[in-house]
Amino acid sequence: MKHPFFHSRKPKVVAVICAVGICTVASMNLQAKDLQVGRYLLFAATPTQAQAELLATTLTVRFPNRIQRVGEAVRYLLQRSGYRLANIEAIGPDTAALFALPLPAVHRSLGPMMLRDALETLAGPAFQLVQDPAHRLVTFERCMGQQIAARDIGPNIKLEVVLDGD
Repeated sequence: MKHPFFHSRKPKVVAVICAVGICTVASMNLQAKDLQVGRYLLFAATPTQAQAELLATTLTVRFPNRIQRVGEAVRYLLQRSGYRLANIEAIGPDTAALFALPLPAVHRSLGPMMLRDALETLAGPAFQLVQDPAHRLVTFERCMGQQIAARDIGPNIKLEVVLDGD
């Protein structure tokens, strides 16, 4: 009579083969980007979306009272982001005029939102955010449709001064 391989007289061999098999199957479930932190906990060893794409950082901000202009608010948001504002020579006159506008009261507190959304909120719908990821620069450009509309009605706009007491 033939003896089966897994005979009861060789329990150590059977235990070692089973342990190697279980370890092999368990390690196949781990991916190269996963780290085992505990017995049952895996951690993805990849950067977060905010680390990979700096403008995707989620933030909540309340601008200090010293920030009075849109340009100052944009610079304040970019302080620790890794991005910086393009040089004044590189921006157009429309963008320079945007930066000189007073910061609206409703924009004094923003978030929680992504940094990109906060910048676009400050600029408003007439401007689009332009980024240079290679040099980590940002600026804004006037939307083409908005430029055409502004030229058509530009001379007809009248300046209205509203005082707080009115």
